Amino acid sequence: MRIIAPALALLALGTTPLPAQSPSNVPPLYLGADLSFANEMQDCGAVFRYQGKPVDPFELVKLKGGNLVRVRIWNNPTRTHYSNLADVERTIRRAKAAGLQSLLDFHYSDDWADGDKQNAPAAWVGLDTAGQAKALHDYTREVIDALAKADLTPEMVQVGNETNPELLSGNKKIIDWARNAALLNAGVRAVRESAAAANKPIRVMLHIAQPENAEPWFAAATAAGVTDYDIIGLSYYRKWSTEPMSGLGDTITRLRERYHRSVVLVETAYPYTVAPINGAHSLLGPDSLDPRYPATPKGQADYMIDVTQIVVDAGGEGVVYWAPDWIASACKPPVSANWENATWFDRSHRWEALPVIDFMNRPYVARRKAN
Repeated sequence: MRIIAPALALLALGTTPLPAQSPSNVPPLYLGADLSFANEMQDCGAVFRYQGKPVDPFELVKLKGGNLVRVRIWNNPTRTHYSNLADVERTIRRAKAAGLQSLLDFHYSDDWADGDKQNAPAAWVGLDTAGQAKALHDYTREVIDALAKADLTPEMVQVGNETNPELLSGNKKIIDWARNAALLNAGVRAVRESAAAANKPIRVMLHIAQPENAEPWFAAATAAGVTDYDIIGLSYYRKWSTEPMSGLGDTITRLRERYHRSVVLVETAYPYTVAPINGAHSLLGPDSLDPRYPATPKGQADYMIDVTQIVVDAGGEGVVYWAPDWIASACKPPVSANWENATWFDRSHRWEALPVIDFMNRPYVARRKAN
């Protein structure tokens, strides 16, 4: 893998600074993107364009009304030089320079953790529950303290990513809630301690994939004593969810009413095409489509506008697009081909920004009063 030093990479991009533009949304409505791939893609030669000119994706989010960047962290990634603490520091620094807030997403794994698997980091595999809880606490604390020391404290932190299965337990489906609660609470406690030490507010998020899974999970978590969090995070992909958009909105309303917490749609995406990409299988193919939204640039944009409006109508506090930056680059293997059709940039037009970026710049107002 070809790696360019960060400073040289930024010079090589030749990006043109974007003019400041006031976002049309007002906090606490968070609108933005997960830009965890941006550093790697740009180091590998990828160029994002807006109106035909190279553009910094962080500045583009700000220009288009966004206010939040999400970034993942893996404990000890072995297949990549990214998604580690150094990469996270670089991402949050870029976000901060663009005037954006940051959401740090702990996967508590050396690789992907998601709604199907929660593999423990290799260094923690042999530990018992108490040992893993201590390791998780200490690691969380060390990371956030290091960011605070660099003046990069994130405004929000996810204690786990799509933690539908039991934390650190592979693909185990039946959750041991005494163990799961001990692990989750250890992470939350570490965030609270770091926030107090830095004298900086940090909101804690717990994150579940697909709205139909959220209510039973949070009911069980509450019964097990997992109660010290600020935000419920949801993923919603039509391909993997049994709920239509209306069901997503109803779930958000019920979660807010029952738990009195903010709810953010922290992952969603939609394809602008389903045409084949050099023989690669697109993760969001024809089976991911809502019949009302064709796989076109306009269909992608309409989907994001409508799903954001539904979140706002239900009293939700934000929408984050997943991996709009995962475009083709010179690095190998070219795994981005699986996601290129769901980014914010058109592969058929030199990675020119698509209309979907304007979903962040609309003056969303709830069409009905949220309870």
